Amino acid sequence: MAPGKTIVITGASDGIGAAAARQLHRIGHRVVVVGRSSHKTRAVADEIGADSYVADFTRLDEVRALAARLDAAYPRIDVLANNAGGVFGDPARTPDGFEKTFQVNHLAPFLLTRLLMDKLLASGASVLQTSSVGARMAGKLDTDDLNLDRNFSPIRAYGAAKLENILFTKELHRRYHAQGLSAAAFHPGNVASSFGTRSESRLMRFIATNRFTRAMLISPEKGAEQLTWLAEGRPGADWESGVYYEKRKPARRTNRQAADAELARRLWDRSEELLG
Repeated sequence: MAPGKTIVITGASDGIGAAAARQLHRIGHRVVVVGRSSHKTRAVADEIGADSYVADFTRLDEVRALAARLDAAYPRIDVLANNAGGVFGDPARTPDGFEKTFQVNHLAPFLLTRLLMDKLLASGASVLQTSSVGARMAGKLDTDDLNLDRNFSPIRAYGAAKLENILFTKELHRRYHAQGLSAAAFHPGNVASSFGTRSESRLMRFIATNRFTRAMLISPEKGAEQLTWLAEGRPGADWESGVYYEKRKPARRTNRQAADAELARRLWDRSEELLG
Protein backbone atom coordinates (compact mmCIF):
# COMPACT_ATOMS: atom_id res chain seq x y z
CA MET A 1 0.00 0.00 0.00
CA ALA A 2 1.23 3.50 -0.75
CA PRO A 3 2.82 5.35 2.15
CA GLY A 4 0.83 7.93 4.02
CA LYS A 5 -0.89 6.14 6.88
CA THR A 6 -1.32 7.81 10.27
CA ILE A 7 0.12 5.29 12.73
CA VAL A 8 -0.13 5.70 16.51
CA ILE A 9 2.39 3.62 18.46
CA THR A 10 2.24 3.37 22.24
CA GLY A 11 5.34 2.37 24.16
CA ALA A 12 7.31 4.11 21.43
CA SER A 13 9.88 5.88 23.59
CA ASP A 14 12.15 2.81 23.67
CA GLY A 15 12.67 -0.73 22.39
CA ILE A 16 10.67 -2.10 19.49
CA GLY A 17 8.17 0.77 19.65
CA ALA A 18 10.88 3.34 18.98
CA ALA A 19 12.49 1.12 16.35
CA ALA A 20 9.17 0.63 14.56
CA ALA A 21 8.51 4.37 14.67
CA ARG A 22 11.83 4.99 12.91
CA GLN A 23 11.20 2.26 10.33
CA LEU A 24 7.68 3.41 9.49
CA HIS A 25 8.78 7.04 9.30
CA ARG A 26 11.54 6.14 6.83
CA ILE A 27 8.97 4.40 4.63
CA GLY A 28 6.94 7.60 4.57
CA HIS A 29 4.14 7.16 7.08
CA ARG A 30 2.98 9.74 9.62
CA VAL A 31 3.98 8.28 12.96
CA VAL A 32 2.60 9.43 16.31
CA VAL A 33 4.91 8.56 19.22
CA VAL A 34 3.30 7.79 22.59
CA GLY A 35 5.34 7.00 25.69
CA ARG A 36 5.49 7.27 29.46
CA SER A 37 8.78 9.19 29.79
CA SER A 38 8.43 12.75 28.53
CA HIS A 39 12.18 13.05 27.88
CA LYS A 40 12.58 9.78 25.97
CA THR A 41 9.30 10.17 24.08
CA ARG A 42 10.20 13.67 22.93
CA ALA A 43 13.70 12.53 21.92
CA VAL A 44 12.36 9.80 19.63
CA ALA A 45 9.74 12.14 18.17
CA ASP A 46 12.26 14.94 17.58
CA GLU A 47 14.64 12.51 15.88
CA ILE A 48 12.08 11.62 13.20
CA GLY A 49 10.05 14.81 13.18
CA ALA A 50 6.92 13.20 14.63
CA ASP A 51 4.17 14.30 17.00
CA SER A 52 4.46 12.98 20.53
CA TYR A 53 2.16 12.43 23.50
CA VAL A 54 2.95 11.38 27.05
CA ALA A 55 0.68 9.07 29.04
CA ASP A 56 1.29 6.81 32.02
CA PHE A 57 -0.79 3.66 31.57
CA THR A 58 -0.85 3.07 35.33
CA ARG A 59 -3.27 6.03 35.42
CA LEU A 60 -6.45 5.55 33.43
CA ASP A 61 -7.28 9.26 33.55
CA GLU A 62 -4.12 9.83 31.49
CA VAL A 63 -5.29 7.19 28.99
CA ARG A 64 -8.65 8.95 28.69
CA ALA A 65 -6.91 12.29 28.16
CA LEU A 66 -4.62 10.73 25.55
CA ALA A 67 -7.60 9.33 23.63
CA ALA A 68 -9.31 12.72 23.62
CA ARG A 69 -6.18 14.46 22.35
CA LEU A 70 -5.56 11.89 19.61
CA ASP A 71 -9.19 12.02 18.52
CA ALA A 72 -9.06 15.81 18.27
CA ALA A 73 -5.68 15.98 16.54
CA TYR A 74 -6.09 13.50 13.67
CA PRO A 75 -8.89 13.29 11.09
CA ARG A 76 -8.10 9.59 10.73
CA ILE A 77 -6.03 6.93 12.48
CA ASP A 78 -5.08 4.12 10.14
CA VAL A 79 -3.17 2.01 12.65
CA LEU A 80 -3.28 1.89 16.43
CA ALA A 81 -0.34 -0.17 17.68
CA ASN A 82 -0.96 -1.07 21.32
CA ASN A 83 2.68 -1.78 22.08
CA ALA A 84 3.08 -0.37 25.61
CA GLY A 85 3.60 -3.04 28.25
CA GLY A 86 5.77 -4.21 31.07
CA VAL A 87 6.58 -6.98 33.47
CA PHE A 88 6.69 -6.10 37.14
CA GLY A 89 7.42 -7.74 40.46
CA ASP A 90 5.36 -8.18 43.60
CA PRO A 91 1.66 -7.37 43.19
CA ALA A 92 1.15 -3.63 43.22
CA ARG A 93 -2.07 -1.70 42.74
CA THR A 94 -2.34 1.27 40.43
CA PRO A 95 -4.11 4.45 41.58
CA ASP A 96 -7.16 3.01 39.79
CA GLY A 97 -7.10 -0.06 42.04
CA PHE A 98 -5.98 -2.69 39.52
CA GLU A 99 -2.95 -4.96 39.54
CA LYS A 100 -0.24 -3.11 37.63
CA THR A 101 0.67 -5.79 35.06
CA PHE A 102 -2.99 -6.32 34.17
CA GLN A 103 -3.73 -2.62 33.80
CA VAL A 104 -0.65 -1.59 31.81
CA ASN A 105 -0.70 -4.55 29.42
CA HIS A 106 -4.43 -5.09 28.92
CA LEU A 107 -6.88 -2.73 30.59
CA ALA A 108 -5.26 0.56 29.51
CA PRO A 109 -4.90 -0.41 25.81
CA PHE A 110 -8.43 -1.86 25.92
CA LEU A 111 -9.67 1.51 27.18
CA LEU A 112 -7.68 3.49 24.61
CA THR A 113 -9.02 1.36 21.78
CA ARG A 114 -12.62 1.61 22.98
CA LEU A 115 -12.41 5.40 23.34
CA LEU A 116 -11.02 5.74 19.81
CA MET A 117 -13.41 3.21 18.28
CA ASP A 118 -15.51 5.67 16.27
CA LYS A 119 -12.38 7.14 14.70
CA LEU A 120 -10.87 3.71 14.08
CA LEU A 121 -14.03 2.43 12.40
CA ALA A 122 -14.33 5.53 10.24
CA SER A 123 -10.70 5.04 9.17
CA GLY A 124 -11.00 1.32 8.43
CA ALA A 125 -8.10 0.97 10.86
CA SER A 126 -5.89 -1.88 11.98
CA VAL A 127 -5.42 -2.42 15.73
CA LEU A 128 -2.23 -4.27 16.61
CA GLN A 129 -1.37 -5.84 19.94
CA THR A 130 2.20 -6.62 20.99
CA SER A 131 1.72 -9.98 22.66
CA SER A 132 4.31 -12.66 23.42
CA VAL A 133 5.03 -16.37 23.54
CA GLY A 134 4.74 -15.63 27.25
CA ALA A 135 1.02 -16.23 26.77
CA ARG A 136 1.89 -19.93 26.90
CA MET A 137 2.83 -19.49 30.57
CA ALA A 138 -0.62 -18.25 31.58
CA GLY A 139 -2.57 -20.49 33.88
CA LYS A 140 -6.35 -20.82 33.68
CA LEU A 141 -7.69 -17.31 33.07
CA ASP A 142 -10.42 -16.42 35.55
CA THR A 143 -12.34 -13.32 34.47
CA ASP A 144 -13.54 -12.93 38.06
CA ASP A 145 -9.92 -12.67 39.27
CA LEU A 146 -8.06 -10.70 36.60
CA ASN A 147 -5.91 -9.10 39.30
CA LEU A 148 -4.71 -12.60 40.25
CA ASP A 149 -5.45 -11.98 43.91
CA ARG A 150 -5.70 -15.70 44.55
CA ASN A 151 -2.51 -16.88 42.88
CA PHE A 152 -0.10 -14.10 41.91
CA SER A 153 3.42 -14.35 40.54
CA PRO A 154 5.16 -11.92 38.18
CA ILE A 155 5.51 -14.57 35.47
CA ARG A 156 1.90 -15.70 35.82
CA ALA A 157 0.69 -12.09 35.65
CA TYR A 158 2.74 -11.39 32.54
CA GLY A 159 1.61 -14.59 30.82
CA ALA A 160 -2.02 -13.79 31.62
CA ALA A 161 -1.67 -10.28 30.21
CA LYS A 162 -0.16 -11.54 26.97
CA LEU A 163 -2.96 -14.10 26.64
CA GLU A 164 -5.43 -11.27 27.21
CA ASN A 165 -3.82 -9.38 24.31
CA ILE A 166 -4.59 -12.30 22.00
CA LEU A 167 -8.14 -12.73 23.31
CA PHE A 168 -8.76 -8.98 22.91
CA THR A 169 -7.57 -9.21 19.29
CA LYS A 170 -9.91 -12.09 18.54
CA GLU A 171 -12.89 -10.34 20.10
CA LEU A 172 -12.09 -7.07 18.31
CA HIS A 173 -12.20 -9.02 15.08
CA ARG A 174 -15.47 -10.74 15.96
CA ARG A 175 -17.23 -7.53 16.98
CA TYR A 176 -15.92 -5.06 14.44
CA HIS A 177 -14.33 -6.69 11.38
CA ALA A 178 -17.62 -6.57 9.48
CA GLN A 179 -17.56 -2.79 10.05
CA GLY A 180 -14.11 -2.46 8.49
CA LEU A 181 -11.79 -2.82 11.49
CA SER A 182 -8.92 -5.34 11.38
CA ALA A 183 -6.91 -6.65 14.32
CA ALA A 184 -3.82 -8.76 14.85
CA ALA A 185 -1.58 -9.75 17.73
CA PHE A 186 2.04 -10.75 17.40
CA HIS A 187 5.15 -11.94 19.20
CA PRO A 188 8.08 -9.68 18.26
CA GLY A 189 10.71 -12.24 19.18
CA ASN A 190 12.95 -12.32 22.23
CA VAL A 191 14.27 -8.77 22.10
CA ALA A 192 17.30 -7.26 23.81
CA SER A 193 15.83 -4.01 25.12
CA SER A 194 15.19 -2.30 28.44
CA PHE A 195 12.03 -4.43 28.79
CA GLY A 196 12.36 -6.34 32.03
CA THR A 197 15.57 -4.64 33.14
CA ARG A 198 13.67 -2.40 35.55
CA SER A 199 11.32 -5.14 36.73
CA GLU A 200 10.99 -5.72 40.46
CA SER A 201 11.12 -9.44 39.61
CA ARG A 202 14.63 -10.76 40.21
CA LEU A 203 14.06 -13.57 37.68
CA MET A 204 12.99 -11.15 34.93
CA ARG A 205 15.90 -8.80 35.70
CA PHE A 206 18.30 -11.74 35.49
CA ILE A 207 16.92 -12.84 32.12
CA ALA A 208 16.99 -9.29 30.79
CA THR A 209 20.47 -8.37 32.01
CA ASN A 210 22.51 -11.59 32.10
CA ARG A 211 25.10 -11.50 29.31
CA PHE A 212 24.53 -15.14 28.36
CA THR A 213 20.76 -14.79 27.98
CA ARG A 214 21.11 -11.42 26.23
CA ALA A 215 23.47 -13.02 23.70
CA MET A 216 20.51 -15.11 22.51
CA LEU A 217 18.23 -12.09 22.05
CA ILE A 218 17.51 -10.15 18.87
CA SER A 219 17.88 -6.40 18.43
CA PRO A 220 14.93 -4.02 18.90
CA GLU A 221 15.23 -3.20 15.19
CA LYS A 222 14.77 -6.86 14.28
CA GLY A 223 11.93 -7.23 16.75
CA ALA A 224 10.21 -4.16 15.33
CA GLU A 225 10.11 -5.60 11.83
CA GLN A 226 6.97 -7.62 12.55
CA LEU A 227 5.14 -4.58 13.93
CA THR A 228 6.24 -2.60 10.86
CA TRP A 229 5.09 -5.42 8.56
CA LEU A 230 1.63 -5.52 10.11
CA ALA A 231 1.29 -1.73 10.25
CA GLU A 232 2.29 -1.33 6.62
CA GLY A 233 0.47 -4.37 5.34
CA ARG A 234 -3.00 -4.84 3.92
CA PRO A 235 -5.38 -6.89 6.05
CA GLY A 236 -6.87 -9.66 3.97
CA ALA A 237 -3.92 -9.59 1.57
CA ASP A 238 -0.71 -9.51 3.61
CA TRP A 239 -2.19 -10.78 6.87
CA GLU A 240 -5.52 -12.01 8.24
CA SER A 241 -7.56 -10.22 10.86
CA GLY A 242 -8.17 -11.91 14.19
CA VAL A 243 -4.93 -13.89 14.10
CA TYR A 244 -1.93 -14.10 16.44
CA TYR A 245 1.37 -14.06 14.51
CA GLU A 246 4.88 -15.33 15.17
CA LYS A 247 7.58 -14.72 12.54
CA ARG A 248 5.00 -13.29 10.13
CA LYS A 249 2.99 -16.50 10.17
CA PRO A 250 -0.06 -17.55 12.18
CA ALA A 251 1.32 -19.09 15.36
CA ARG A 252 1.21 -22.87 15.32
CA ARG A 253 1.27 -23.13 19.07
CA THR A 254 0.14 -20.90 21.91
CA ASN A 255 -2.01 -21.20 25.02
CA ARG A 256 -5.08 -23.32 24.23
CA GLN A 257 -7.27 -20.70 25.91
CA ALA A 258 -6.41 -18.28 23.10
CA ALA A 259 -8.87 -20.16 20.87
CA ASP A 260 -11.73 -19.95 23.41
CA ALA A 261 -14.26 -17.56 21.83
CA GLU A 262 -16.46 -17.55 24.91
CA LEU A 263 -13.51 -16.62 27.12
CA ALA A 264 -12.70 -13.75 24.74
CA ARG A 265 -16.29 -12.49 25.09
CA ARG A 266 -16.18 -12.76 28.87
CA LEU A 267 -12.85 -10.91 29.04
CA TRP A 268 -14.27 -8.06 26.94
CA ASP A 269 -17.45 -7.80 29.01
CA ARG A 270 -15.55 -7.99 32.30
CA SER A 271 -13.06 -5.33 31.13
CA GLU A 272 -15.94 -3.00 30.35
CA GLU A 273 -17.48 -3.69 33.77
CA LEU A 274 -14.21 -2.89 35.52
CA LEU A 275 -13.94 0.39 33.63
CA GLY A 276 -17.46 1.35 34.62
